[in-house]
Amino acid sequence: MANGFPAGSKREQGQQHERRAEQFLLGRGLSLVERNYQCKLGEIDLIMRSDDTLVFVEVRYRKTTHFGGAAASVSPAKQQRLRRAALSYLQSKGLNESRQSCRFDLVACEGTDINWIANAF
Repeated sequence: MANGFPAGSKREQGQQHERRAEQFLLGRGLSLVERNYQCKLGEIDLIMRSDDTLVFVEVRYRKTTHFGGAAASVSPAKQQRLRRAALSYLQSKGLNESRQSCRFDLVACEGTDINWIANAF
C-alpha cells in the first residue's frame, strides 16, 4: 500500500501520472505551487507557476488512444469544474482573478508518451 491507497488502485495510478507530469513540467521551467488542491467545487491536480502566471494543470492518462485519448477525455463539464475550482483557489489565497495571470494546461499521458498542451481551454 503506497500513499495510503492499495497498490495498483486507480487513485495510486493517478498519483503516479501526476508525479510524472509534475517532473515533466519542472524540467521545462515551471515551479510547483500546490498538488491536489481540493474544494467543494472540484480538484486541481497541479498548480504551477510560469513566471508571473499561475498554471492550473489537469493530468489525464489513457493506456491507448482507442477512445479518443487523454486530451479528449476533458469534457466541457470538466473544464467548467476546473474553472470554478481555480476561482475558489484564487479567492482562498486572496488573489484577484482579474489581476492574476492564469491559464489552464493539460498534460495528456498516453502509454509512455507525455503531451503538454499549454492554454488547453
